Amino acid sequence: MRRPTRTEARNARAAAGFLLPFLALFLLTFIAPIVYAIWQSLHKTERTGPLGLGGAEREVFAGLANYAQALADDRFLSGFGRVLLFGAVQIPLMIILATVLALLLESASARWVTFFRSAFFLPYGVPGVIASILWGFLYVPGISPLVKMAQEVGWDVDFLSRGTVLWSIANIVTWQFTGYNMLVLISQLKAVPQELYEAARIDGANARQVALHIKIPLIRPALVLTCVFSIIGTLQLFAEPMVLRPLASSIDSGYTPNLHAYSEAFVGNNQHLAAAEAVLLALVACVLSFGFLRLVGQRGKEDGR
Repeated sequence: MRRPTRTEARNARAAAGFLLPFLALFLLTFIAPIVYAIWQSLHKTERTGPLGLGGAEREVFAGLANYAQALADDRFLSGFGRVLLFGAVQIPLMIILATVLALLLESASARWVTFFRSAFFLPYGVPGVIASILWGFLYVPGISPLVKMAQEVGWDVDFLSRGTVLWSIANIVTWQFTGYNMLVLISQLKAVPQELYEAARIDGANARQVALHIKIPLIRPALVLTCVFSIIGTLQLFAEPMVLRPLASSIDSGYTPNLHAYSEAFVGNNQHLAAAEAVLLALVACVLSFGFLRLVGQRGKEDGR
């Protein structure tokens, strides 16, 4: 076995020196919180004294009891069903809208491209809490110009009612993240060789055919990436329902899984159950994300045959 030369050893030490700060931050900010959350989810707080009213407390091993309690909570499970319905409707609409905007802004006849890119991306620069507050003013009857205009044309609408508040939240998320996804797709479009477009035009393809048969297939990796990010973001839905909660009586503490875990930790003072719910939420996000990637990969193989 050949021994590394002095130059190779020096290069290896230099590479390790560059990697160590990243690895330290990765372990501290990513791995350690996950391990701590799992450890918390496997314990529970035991209080002493009659009926548990004593002052002393201690943590004891609980096994999977917290997970069983979380999965037996109807409000926690209904929150999962709610965000899955939310994602099934909102994600396709947002990705389609982002794709259409990207194709329009990258077309040969597009004008004012820089202005429209900035305008569509601007909502992403608004923090989610601020965006929810802004849209909250547009949803509240009595002060909302949107409600007033709808009433003037005879349409009695309540954006915060039980049947519509979920789609009002979807509107906020779509408004905020469509521009971000659009820029991701535009970046992929810019990597496509222009010779392909020129060859297609020489062969007589129109703009619609170029978009459907050349551009969209070639930006498939970016479409998959934006879909995965959107799936994860949907399961983490928190800021919008949290901000709109004082305005909509239909939004309770278990409206989304993330909101339910937050309420258990900081309102119910049961951080162990909240940790179990957070771990379950992470597992569902992993399963859905990797399941989507596997499904897309299988379809890609079938299309390549």
